[in-house]
Amino acid sequence: MENRLVSTEPQRRRTSARAAPQPKLPLNDPADAWDSPLRPVKDLDDVARQYPGRKLTLDSERRPLEFYGPPDQPNAFSMDSLEFFLVITQFFREALPLRLILLMIACQRAGGRIHLTQEEMAHVLDVARTKVNEALGEIMSHGIVFRVKRGVYQFNPPYSYRVAEFIPGTETIEPEYVRVDQHVTITKIRSDESLPDLVRFPSLERMRQEIERLREERVKMRAERRRERAEQKEKGAEQ
Repeated sequence: MENRLVSTEPQRRRTSARAAPQPKLPLNDPADAWDSPLRPVKDLDDVARQYPGRKLTLDSERRPLEFYGPPDQPNAFSMDSLEFFLVITQFFREALPLRLILLMIACQRAGGRIHLTQEEMAHVLDVARTKVNEALGEIMSHGIVFRVKRGVYQFNPPYSYRVAEFIPGTETIEPEYVRVDQHVTITKIRSDESLPDLVRFPSLERMRQEIERLREERVKMRAERRRERAEQKEKGAEQ
C-alpha cells in the first residue's frame, strides 16, 4: 500500500497542476485564449513581454540569406583560418597576445587593414601601453600582422581576412561598398621586398615546430622537478 501511495503522488501533483485555472485573457488578445491553437501574431516582442513563458509563433519567415543584406549592400564578413586559431591557442602561452589578435580581427576593415593606435589597443584591453607594445611585437615577429604606418596595421590574408565592407555615407558623401579580392592583397604583400620574408611568405609550420620545442622543454622540466622531489624525500628519510 505504501508503494502505491508513493507512486501515485507525482501523478496527483501533475493532475492538480493541469487543473489550475488559467489567467483570463481579453477576447481581442493577439495570442488568443490559452486553450486555442496558436496563431501567427504580429508585434511578437510586445506579446512576449505581456505573457512570459507563453510560446508564440512568427507571422513570417526570414528571407534566405537575409543576414548578408541585399546584393548592392552586403554586410562585411571575415574569413578566419581555423588552422591558425588552433595553432595560436597552443603557441601563445600568455593571454594578452591572444586577446590582441582577437581585437585586431574584430577591428579589421576591407582588405585586412586595422586602424588602431597602441593607445586605443591598451584602452580596450585595459592594460599598459608597454604591455601592448610587447605583445604586438611578438605577434608581428611571426608575420601575423605588419605595421603599415602609425596607427595602421595589415593582417596577413592566410590568417584573417575581411573580404568586404559597407561604409555608410553622410549627407555630403555617398555610401561606399568596398570589396577586396584576397589574391590581390597577397600579391601586393609578396611583391613588397621591404617586408620581412616571414610576412611575405607566412608559415604556421615554424610555430608548430616551436610548440614541439616548448613541449619537449616542459617534459624535461617536469622530469627535473620529479628528480629533485625524489632526492629531497630520500634526504628526509636518511635524517
